[in-house]
Amino acid sequence: MIIDSHCHLTYEPMSNALNETINRANKDGIKYMLTISTEDKSFEQILKIVNGYESVYGTYGIHPHEAKSHQHIKSDDIINKVNKNKKIIGIGETGLDFYYNHSKKKDQIYSFEEHISAAQKKNLPLIVHTRSAEKETLQILEKHSKKKETKILIHCFTGSREFAFKLLDLGAYISASGVVTFKKSQDLANTFRDIPNEKILVETDAPYLAPVPFRGKPNEPSYIIHTVKFLSKIKNLSFDEFSKVTTSNFFNLFGKLN
Repeated sequence: MIIDSHCHLTYEPMSNALNETINRANKDGIKYMLTISTEDKSFEQILKIVNGYESVYGTYGIHPHEAKSHQHIKSDDIINKVNKNKKIIGIGETGLDFYYNHSKKKDQIYSFEEHISAAQKKNLPLIVHTRSAEKETLQILEKHSKKKETKILIHCFTGSREFAFKLLDLGAYISASGVVTFKKSQDLANTFRDIPNEKILVETDAPYLAPVPFRGKPNEPSYIIHTVKFLSKIKNLSFDEFSKVTTSNFFNLFGKLN
């Protein structure tokens, strides 16, 4: 069994062929998929998907790119959205993206902290997007974790080794995407080799970041098997063994799925 801990089933082309996409994933051993919220207006679509497919769960959150147009979203608003359905099991994706800066830094930080507050109040995992913002991401997570324990999942980790191990000190789980399979990602692969097995999750971030041998094509949850194969090799584990490890880690973070 494999769990795709981060995909976007509301995005094209998957949204136009949901049955086929989900069936392919299920046939390839991907038992569960977590479809991730990035803006408020798409949440109703996420609710329809999780209600319509037994193998799909969801989250609510505002991507840092969208922070500028969601400054009205407070922690209580996030909690109210999460409470709409028991299959909404995480908060995010949220965080900081200072690479593109589609939203002002102060707006991203404000939104991020509201999401952290909601995650702490609900005791739900916080799905964190971080790019070109290692220092600031760590400072904010450290500050809030000192006040109250926070369940943290760093999605699609592509950062430095130093950053990874500082996140581990906070108890964070770290998710690998197809990026780890790219030839140029040797440093990243080495980092994941050394991250404790019990802290690793896997994801597609579909429709983005398809792993080798599908790099450059639209990604989908069924392709996660190639990321799992790659990581199992560098971990010196069998495919089945590593699949069990990442699945167990998902349940440890998110709880058992009904």
